[in-house]
Amino acid sequence: MNNINSTAFNEITVRHENGVLYIHFNRPQKKNAMNLKLVEEVMQCFQHTEEITDLRAVVIAGSEGNFCSGGDISDMHLSSLSESEKEQAIWHFNRSFGHMITQVKHSPTPVIAVVQGAVLGGGFGLACVADIAIACETAFFSLPETGLGIIPAQIAPFVASRIGVDQTKRLALTGEKIDAQQALQLGLVHRVCPPSQLTQQLTSEIKRIKRCAPTANKNTKRLLLGLNETPLEQLLDNAADAFVNSLTCDEGVEGTKAFIQKRSPSWCE
Repeated sequence: MNNINSTAFNEITVRHENGVLYIHFNRPQKKNAMNLKLVEEVMQCFQHTEEITDLRAVVIAGSEGNFCSGGDISDMHLSSLSESEKEQAIWHFNRSFGHMITQVKHSPTPVIAVVQGAVLGGGFGLACVADIAIACETAFFSLPETGLGIIPAQIAPFVASRIGVDQTKRLALTGEKIDAQQALQLGLVHRVCPPSQLTQQLTSEIKRIKRCAPTANKNTKRLLLGLNETPLEQLLDNAADAFVNSLTCDEGVEGTKAFIQKRSPSWCE
């Protein structure tokens, strides 16, 4: 499979081009707030990424000047439900977002988030699981949940993993809004640039990814994602096995040969 049918989606737009899958949230009227349908469509995309044989990166972005303003349950028609049905529907929506953000984080393909405008709540959490986050200098970030009397239930662990528990507590317990430079200082994002340079910066990051071997990138992600889930000695044993495999596989043979011959390996464009 080398493509995903973009006509199958309503809340996102999808484009597969030159080995990159571009996913854009398409709810500009809600500043790209995520409803259940959008969450399910993003999960559907990531379920099929490993079937795309030439895929080197996934890019997630918003539309019309905003990344994502958080979660949106306003279209769930909760008023027609009983109290128990309402609680079940809200639980399912919240937990579905947790499944989606976990899926994005554990994708073996490098994920780039391009954020601008509102990066709030769930959008904040999604930026935290991207392997590379590029922010427009006008982006603003916040965890506004507690100000609404609710909690950042599904995203808190991912935010804390990215910027640390203490900084997460400060932002979550105050709802403070921070700008792109502050997000860069916290390690939430990796690059900040003016709006006019956003596309150029994204292109540069994709080129850097494409200089690296695709299977080696996937195995490196798996290794790093296992840091907090696997005992250290077992992790290092697994890493040694993976290293042997990488050195003796087609990519490893080609990469080392290209280095000796002072040329670019075959996977570079």
